[in-house]
Amino acid sequence: MPRGVKPHCHRRLPALVFLLVAMASGETHAQRTGSAAPPATGPALQAFPQASTNPVPPMPIPNVAGPTVITPGGVLPPPQPLVLPSTPLPLPPAQAAPVGPSMRPGESALYTVARFGPTAPAITGGLHWRVYADRPDQAGVFRIVKEDRSAQPTFVLPTGSYIVHVAFGHASAAKPVRVRGDTREVFEIPAGGLRIEGRVGDVRIPPGQISFDIYKGSQFDQQTDRRPIASSVLTGDAVLVPEGTYYIVSKYGDGNSVVRSDIRVQIGRLTDVTVTHRAAAIMFKLVPQRGGEALANTDWAVLSPAGDTISESKGAFPRVILAEGEYRVIARNENRTYQHDIKVITGVDGEVEVLAR
Repeated sequence: MPRGVKPHCHRRLPALVFLLVAMASGETHAQRTGSAAPPATGPALQAFPQASTNPVPPMPIPNVAGPTVITPGGVLPPPQPLVLPSTPLPLPPAQAAPVGPSMRPGESALYTVARFGPTAPAITGGLHWRVYADRPDQAGVFRIVKEDRSAQPTFVLPTGSYIVHVAFGHASAAKPVRVRGDTREVFEIPAGGLRIEGRVGDVRIPPGQISFDIYKGSQFDQQTDRRPIASSVLTGDAVLVPEGTYYIVSKYGDGNSVVRSDIRVQIGRLTDVTVTHRAAAIMFKLVPQRGGEALANTDWAVLSPAGDTISESKGAFPRVILAEGEYRVIARNENRTYQHDIKVITGVDGEVEVLAR
C-alpha cells in the first residue's frame, strides 16, 4: 500500500498501536493533459450501501504480504445480512461450533466476519484472513498461526490472545483478539472500489493499449518520491482501496499521451472512471515517392516543437500514439536524414509518408 510507514515490532501487546492509523481524505480535483470524466457516484459495490461514519483503518502488521489487484468475476457476490455487534452474530450452518474430535481440550472457536462499516452488510468474498501470535518471536516477526480466504471463517485456536488481520484488496483491518469459549469478532474495512477505462472521443481504447497507475492522495500534494499503490492496472480491473482521495496517471501507448486525474473513493461503492485522451495513432513510412514502397531499416524520431524527443523507433512501418499537437518527424536511412512536420488531431488516426529526397 502507500509507502513510508514501517511499524516496529515490540514484545508487549500494548505497543501494537501501530495497527491503527487514520486515513487522509480530501475533495476531488482533476488536471487534464487530456481530460477525465467525473467519477460515477455509481452503484454500491454489489449493492453495498455507503457507511454513515468514517472508521479508522488499521495498518497491516509488519510481515503481511503486499496487497493485490482484484479483478471482476465473482469475487464480490451479493451481500448477506449482518447483525450489528450489539447483537450476537448468527452462525451459518457451515460454521457451527466444532464439536467432538474437532475441538480439543483447551481450544476455543473464533468466528469472524468483515463489513464496510457499522451499517453495512457482511463482505462475502475477496477476503484474506491471517491470525498471528500476539507477540513477536526472537527474530521480531509475528508468527502466522492460521490463514483463511473464506468470507466468514471459523478459527479453532488454543485459548489465548492473538492479532487478527483481514485484507480486502489494498484495504485491511487488524486488531488484538482474546479467544475464550465461542468468540465472535466483526472487522470494519472502510474500503471502496475503483474501475477505470480510457477513451478517445467516444471510442473506447483497447485494454492492451492503455494502462493506469494509482497513487494515494492528490496530484497537487507537495510530496516527493511518491510510489504508486497499484501499477499498470488494466481496463476493467477493479482495484479495492481504503476510502479516500487518489490520483490516476493514465498512459495511452508509448508516446506522450498522459492524463492525470484526481478521484474520490467512497466506502462500499464502486467508482467507475472514464479517462479521455486527446490523441491519435500515427504510422510513418519513408518512401522514395508518394505511394511508394516503404524503406526498411529506417530509424525514426518524433520531436516536440521545443526539440524534445517524444518517441524513437526503428522499422519500415512504426506506429506511435501522440497527444494532439504539432511535431517534427526525423527519418534516417543509409546515413541520410529526412524530416517532415505533422499536426496530430484527436481521434484522427492516419499514415504519414516522409519522402526520401
